[in-house]
Amino acid sequence: MKSAHSHDRPAIIVVTGIMAAGKSTIARLLAQRFARGVHIEADVLQQMIVSGGEWAKEPGEPGAEAARQLRLRLKNMCLLATSFFGAGFSVVLDDIIIGDRWQHLQEDLQGVPFSLVVLAPRVDVVAGQRDISRSKRPLGEAWAIYLDQVLRTTMAGNGLWIDNSDQMPDETVDQILGQLWPEQGA
Repeated sequence: MKSAHSHDRPAIIVVTGIMAAGKSTIARLLAQRFARGVHIEADVLQQMIVSGGEWAKEPGEPGAEAARQLRLRLKNMCLLATSFFGAGFSVVLDDIIIGDRWQHLQEDLQGVPFSLVVLAPRVDVVAGQRDISRSKRPLGEAWAIYLDQVLRTTMAGNGLWIDNSDQMPDETVDQILGQLWPEQGA
């Protein structure tokens, strides 16, 4: 593990991207670079729902109950983030932030400074390599294409965009730190 980042104030960083973009891996490695770092993973919060959980079954907008649960998950992620941030930790959240979820994220973190990092690997890399080789159930090319299109249209111009298609995770983390805090380098 590389040494802790010397940024002198706690930070909140939201890492987003389509499924299998590397969000959880990058977010965990990034949080480990801070002297006091926390990683809040959306999938872990989703797993807290042990019965009655709803999820979109096909590419497209989730049904009403699935959308409500996604909203609740994001709200709870932000509550945890602000709590840890208030206690002096740097917090890295990871989730798929697209469409209305961008507005919800801004509302939930209102008054708290945060940075947005958008991981944007090529769809062929996600669908052809990463999705099928990860420990989670593969979602497939249709999901990758749908999420990539929505991400690129609803999130365009927001945050730091990184094409991490050909990068190792530590290289992506170095790039994030170098671009968010160029005076300190990675």
